[in-house]
Amino acid sequence: MSSRLLPLLIVLMAGVLLALGFPLAMSLAAAQQQRVVVDRIDDTTRVAALAQFVAEGRAGTDERRALLQEELDRYHDVYGIKVGVFYRDNDFMARAPRDWAVPVEGEGRQSFQEALLGRRSDDPEQVWPWQNSRLIVDSPVVRDGDVVAVVVTDSPTGQMRSRILKGWLVIAAGEALAMLLAVGAAIRLTGWVLRPVRVLDAVTHDIATGRMNSRVAAAGGPPELRRLAGSFNEMADNVEEVLEQQRAFVADASHQLRNPLSALLLRIELLALELPKGNEEIASVRTEGRRLAQVLDDLLDLALAEHAPADLRLTDIGELTTERVAAWRALAEEKGVRLTEHPAAVTAWADPTALSSALDAVIDNALKFTPAGEEVTVVVARNGETSTISINDGGPGLTDDEIARIGDRFWRSNRHQNIKGSGLGLSISRALLAAGGGTITYAHGEPRGLRVTLSVPRSSPTT
Repeated sequence: MSSRLLPLLIVLMAGVLLALGFPLAMSLAAAQQQRVVVDRIDDTTRVAALAQFVAEGRAGTDERRALLQEELDRYHDVYGIKVGVFYRDNDFMARAPRDWAVPVEGEGRQSFQEALLGRRSDDPEQVWPWQNSRLIVDSPVVRDGDVVAVVVTDSPTGQMRSRILKGWLVIAAGEALAMLLAVGAAIRLTGWVLRPVRVLDAVTHDIATGRMNSRVAAAGGPPELRRLAGSFNEMADNVEEVLEQQRAFVADASHQLRNPLSALLLRIELLALELPKGNEEIASVRTEGRRLAQVLDDLLDLALAEHAPADLRLTDIGELTTERVAAWRALAEEKGVRLTEHPAAVTAWADPTALSSALDAVIDNALKFTPAGEEVTVVVARNGETSTISINDGGPGLTDDEIARIGDRFWRSNRHQNIKGSGLGLSISRALLAAGGGTITYAHGEPRGLRVTLSVPRSSPTT
């Protein structure tokens, strides 16, 4: 969830910063240019006053023009700005440099025409850092209410563009720093918001795998998620209480029914002594009675498996598997089934008794469904953070739908109803493994049959 929430927050914050940064950058460029334009307007106004003094003179006009030309030469030498006073017919009163002429086209010509109409060009087009252009500002020279000439300044924009670019770099650095701070804040915010969700997810997984005493610890996060954690704990308490009541009922019912059933079976045996040998009815009653006794025993084992805590210890999985395979080999030979083992030096944290019982149930199940002449293989392996025991039988196997249901209580495939069993063995195995953090999974066997894999953690649950 954080992989979706964090990029969304970063994109939103980047959009906000860009939305603020672009107008700020354009405002900075406009302010820098306006500063230059204001300076040029002041300069053109002063030159226009001098030009008006020249235009109004009748005597000494040449001397006044020479003084104006000298003033423009000094201005050009000091600032590097072209400046000139031009008449309507493009002739000049004075200019610097001496070979400069009024622009005949483009923006410079347009501003010259506007100045002839009495309008000062105080809003030229914006110059950007990547444009190697010049800034032209014109100011009319007025005599007796008429525009007799125009003062034109043509300024280089290198320094202005450099200042704009430096300002933009400062803005970009500020935006980058703000983005880094925003990303850090987004990571902290995402972690703060999702911490209860991660805890809730972990506890849900623990409960789903059988650790019913897991609860969501009080953590940070929004109040809504803290309330959700509290509600989840209340729900888990209620579910655990209901399951505990169910386990107690199953255990009590199994225990209470076991004694009357034992007495009933004893009376059946006594009654059989009074009947002729080979009586089919009494044999059927015996079979059903033993089956009922086995179901009660399995129910009691299941209730105890789900209730008893695991005695976890570092266990040699290879040695334990070899021992259990050896115990079942006699039965396998009796049925004509080859029981082979592929051992490995593997350890894991498990309850040896519970793991042995679960392994016995799976091997028993594999031998039941494997016909004579076929093979049951037991493979011990290391798989990352877990150690596994895989049992592959040589039976007919199951369909995908049946594999999805295998391990449910009392469930048996319709195709195998004639094979002895209560349908609780694999449920008991799952409960025994879940108590120690282990799992049991099912898949299609190779080349046929069913593959059952018991997995137990290699690391201690307390680390």
